[in-house]
Amino acid sequence: MGASRIMERRRVGSLFMVAMRFLVLSGMFLGCFSASNQPIPSGLGNSLVLPIHGNVYPQGFYSVSLYIGNPPKPYFLDIDSGSDLTWLQCDAPCISCIKGPHKPYKPNKNIVKCNDPMCSAFYWPSHPPCKSPQEQCDYEVKYADHGSSLGVLVNDFFSLPYGNGSVPGTSLSFGCGYDQNFPGPNVPFTDGVLGLGYGKSSIVTQLKNLGMIRSVVGHCLSGQGGGFLSLGDGFSDIPGMIWTPMSRKSGENSYLLGPADLLFNGQSSGVKGLSLVFDSGSSYTYFNAQAYKTTLSLLRKSVNGKLKETADETLPVCWKGRQPFRHVSEVKNYFKPLALSFTKAKTQLQLSSESYLIISKHGNACLGILNGSEIGLGDSNIIGDISFQDKMVIYDNERQLIGWAAKDCNRLPKS
Repeated sequence: MGASRIMERRRVGSLFMVAMRFLVLSGMFLGCFSASNQPIPSGLGNSLVLPIHGNVYPQGFYSVSLYIGNPPKPYFLDIDSGSDLTWLQCDAPCISCIKGPHKPYKPNKNIVKCNDPMCSAFYWPSHPPCKSPQEQCDYEVKYADHGSSLGVLVNDFFSLPYGNGSVPGTSLSFGCGYDQNFPGPNVPFTDGVLGLGYGKSSIVTQLKNLGMIRSVVGHCLSGQGGGFLSLGDGFSDIPGMIWTPMSRKSGENSYLLGPADLLFNGQSSGVKGLSLVFDSGSSYTYFNAQAYKTTLSLLRKSVNGKLKETADETLPVCWKGRQPFRHVSEVKNYFKPLALSFTKAKTQLQLSSESYLIISKHGNACLGILNGSEIGLGDSNIIGDISFQDKMVIYDNERQLIGWAAKDCNRLPKS
């Protein structure tokens, strides 16, 4: 939803506006799955595989469809590796909700209370700001693009398709958001957010604790639109996968990598020591002020006299040719490749022109790397969807590694 959805937690007072305050939490349906620590065999059959819809441009987001509730109802969720909490717009009643593809979720005696472990998981390493253990567990999440969701945690059934075709009913905790605020005109047409971070409240962590999957997330975003999402380790052995250690900071649940040096056409750009966040909730890639200005200067020099810079409302920096462009492949000879070289791991993330340019509706080539300092990101650097296209990206929390490899993301894998 906008620039990036790296999440900040906020403690809030109880604002739930219906007469459900002290209702008993519904029981957990675990089926044949237990919260044991027994090892889970690897393989595609032990991954949840979901088709992805959307694109970087013009839609500006990628989403999956999940069936939630009993009876199950469909909801479209924006996939977000930059945050933990999954939430749906919620009729509780709704104070401020954004128009979505489906009616808001309606809770039914399934509120999480403050004494529930999931409430503590959301606020960890802090403690829930509750006056009584029987109070409802409120939440507020704020994102780097200044959007927010306010609501209460609930528990309900998820119908989750495994790679082997089974669809078990599993009870999971998520946010029932009755007060959303997302500034700007480009708000994704979804019912909420699927948080894919590794925090204790994440759906990924909940499924791991139920013994259903390993804590591994993968996404394959097609440059033509669509792709697939996997939860579990069924894709960890893809040939050519480049693995780089995660950087973990206390109190920080983002997928961090670094330090990295920025290369331009295989040569040093002079920008070194970048810390990077891999965030599928961001449509575009954001560099800090120094890295952005250096990148823009080098690109301008490389296309000088070949393309003309032009105004375009789509993105801040665009170029036009003699004729309108139809596809990024038509301009790749004008734009040099970038790369992020991880100095400690001795690995590189290659960024061809398809990984940092879009073609606007006006036929211009526009730069999909933006200046993060202009939206308050400070020295942070975010790798977004545009740079993930046509790559399988794996977040392996078990081994604390992030991997990527070139892959055709147009076909949903078979078990």
